[in-house]
Amino acid sequence: MPDGEAEAVHRSDDLLLWYRKPAADWERESLPVGNGALGASVHGTLATERLTLNEKTLWTGGPGSAEGYDHGNGGGGDHSNGGAAAPGPRALALVQARLDDEGSLTPAEAAARLGRPKRGYGAYQVLGELLFTVPDAPGAPDASYRRTLDLATALAGVTYSSQGTTWTREFFASWPAGVIAGRFGADRPGRTGFTLRHTSPHPDRTVTAEGDRLTVRGRLADNGLRFEAQIRVIARGGTVTAGDDGTLTVHGADSAHFVLAAGTDYADTYPSYRGPDPHDTVTATVDAAAALPYERLRAEHTADHGALFGRVSLDIGQRPPDLPTDELLAACTAPGRSGATAAAADRALEALVFQYGRYLLIASSRAGSLPANLQGVWNDSTRPPWAGDYHTNINIQMNYWPAEVTALPETAVPYDRFVEALRAPGRVTAREMFGSPGWVVHNETNPYGFTGVHDWDTAFWFPEAAAWLTQQLYEHHRFSGSTRYLRDTAYPVMKEAAEFWLAVLRTDPRDGTLVVTPGYSPEHGDFTAGPAMSQQIVHDLFTNTVEASRTLGDDPAFRRRVEDALERLDPGLRIGSWGQLQEWKADLDDPADTHRHVSHLFALHPGRQIVPGSRWAQAAEVSLAARGDGGTGWSKAWRINFWARLHQGDRAHAMFREQLSGSTLPNLWDNHPPFQLDGNFGATAGIAEMLLQSHHGVIEILPALPSAWPSGEVRGLRARGGAAVDISWSGGTARRVVLRAERTGTLTVRSSLFAEGERTLTVRAGDSYTLTAGG
Repeated sequence: MPDGEAEAVHRSDDLLLWYRKPAADWERESLPVGNGALGASVHGTLATERLTLNEKTLWTGGPGSAEGYDHGNGGGGDHSNGGAAAPGPRALALVQARLDDEGSLTPAEAAARLGRPKRGYGAYQVLGELLFTVPDAPGAPDASYRRTLDLATALAGVTYSSQGTTWTREFFASWPAGVIAGRFGADRPGRTGFTLRHTSPHPDRTVTAEGDRLTVRGRLADNGLRFEAQIRVIARGGTVTAGDDGTLTVHGADSAHFVLAAGTDYADTYPSYRGPDPHDTVTATVDAAAALPYERLRAEHTADHGALFGRVSLDIGQRPPDLPTDELLAACTAPGRSGATAAAADRALEALVFQYGRYLLIASSRAGSLPANLQGVWNDSTRPPWAGDYHTNINIQMNYWPAEVTALPETAVPYDRFVEALRAPGRVTAREMFGSPGWVVHNETNPYGFTGVHDWDTAFWFPEAAAWLTQQLYEHHRFSGSTRYLRDTAYPVMKEAAEFWLAVLRTDPRDGTLVVTPGYSPEHGDFTAGPAMSQQIVHDLFTNTVEASRTLGDDPAFRRRVEDALERLDPGLRIGSWGQLQEWKADLDDPADTHRHVSHLFALHPGRQIVPGSRWAQAAEVSLAARGDGGTGWSKAWRINFWARLHQGDRAHAMFREQLSGSTLPNLWDNHPPFQLDGNFGATAGIAEMLLQSHHGVIEILPALPSAWPSGEVRGLRARGGAAVDISWSGGTARRVVLRAERTGTLTVRSSLFAEGERTLTVRAGDSYTLTAGG
């Protein structure tokens, strides 16, 4: 077995996805690896291995676009001519006056007055595919074939036997090295060989091969964005030959590995969004990786990934059966299952999906690139669904719900930078469309600072998005306690978003409160003044901004303005005729409405305005029950979090099971349909919410534990206030809690461990505190 190439690339544990056949469908079956900037989807096909490639800044649209580009602003000015240009303050005032007089406006009417055609928006682009043609590979897999993804090591692998030889393939995306890497090997010397080529739907590219290097270079026809990828192949034994047709061929090797680096000349700098040619950086990156022994490259990757992924473990009684993941999913979601064996298998799938969300966040969001988009970093198309963009009416926010609580705050660094970069174009949109200070962004955006509007009538208007985007930044402060981060990163963005709303809120002639107008509750109903979600988001922003201002001692006069506005603000909480939390200020809710958005429960989650047990919580439960358990994948994930916040563990768990049975693909990607990863992240966050909550300033232990998990242990979850938390439970009751204080202060813990219900501890940073019943 030369150089250990044929060591097993799978492990029999609860952190492994595995399959008995290659991927026949990219969306449903391929296995993802990524380092934030680069992504690859592994197919495991025998005769020709396919790696679908992505580089997250490869986008059409923006400056230089053939359609023209104006950030959705249309040049500004006072326009109200059917959407030919973006509205200005006068057009907005006319709509507000009509809402004052008539109460509502259809989405079509609103889009005609406030929208405009989308120009130069662009879309996320696939980089192409690496194809490895393998001579003498079998035509179809037999019982020896196995395709795997190990979540603990972030290694994807393929093994199979043929002609008396066991063949192995291994793939990963290294953040330390900045490359995608892979190795082909066999347990007999001299048997490794393949021909490597690159294919792409982008015609304006060249592919050349020289020595052991294949270079792909081009410009997108749409906007002239330059892109480059370089692949180097290093063989142990045998030869590497460059072909005139842009191929590299390995022959007679004991093993061979490749490293791939890629980049574009995109930069997140307004207004040009262009930087230097990527050639020098790509060359330096691929050469540095090629100079490392494969074993070191692999070890540095697994150590980096493991340092993040290994922070949290979950044991809910899972016992993985000897079933491939697709068969496990089918079995666990089949009706009529019962018995201890079935329960242990179900728990195995649930624990796997929890950790898969954490894996996907690490793989699609690391410092140095853009944040995770609708598809993370994985895409196989030049025209992906919804452009593969950043929807800001929940989707990008949901992507980062697990970041803090599941101990992955580093993954939010690209999010922070992205939100900060939206401020410059967002100021222009605020000024030209609203005549206001501050910054704004609407329903969706791209890497080129699209902060204006388009004219899809049910999904174009959402100026509250900027306020919601700031929530994640403030949450990082609530978890970490870093006043430096609050001062330098979060607060300036929050303050400027608050300035916008201080300027644009209007007095409602119905009752004298301050309201958002026009407002729209995503993504249905009419345009009205003061819908619940709009009011709740602004309430959340103002509350957070006041707290941050007090912490920093910033600008008392500004803080008083926000406090005064908060006093006058309609809170967006109103109970309707059938006991529901109203979605609109008027009692318009239909108890038969099962729309996928449950926007008016923002105050329950991810907000903190609603306290469990309150009448508002009871009304939210009525609304949530009426909406039912249907919807798309991400909406089911949101419902998991809602039920957890209501301390309804069994309802949260039932919603999780509904997501698994109706909205999860064989490779465990969440399915809208089509697939988008926010549902994966939302489910992971929802499971954490069942086990630990801290949004009201108290660390709640097992607030929504489902009866399906009577015994278990979770380690490493994080709580606001600065603590890592381990919990062991049995019989549905906590038995032991360990708090590891991240900063000095006090922590209040609520748990059945205490006869008095909760206890306040004085803690010192770096110390651990063990809590037991009666202890």
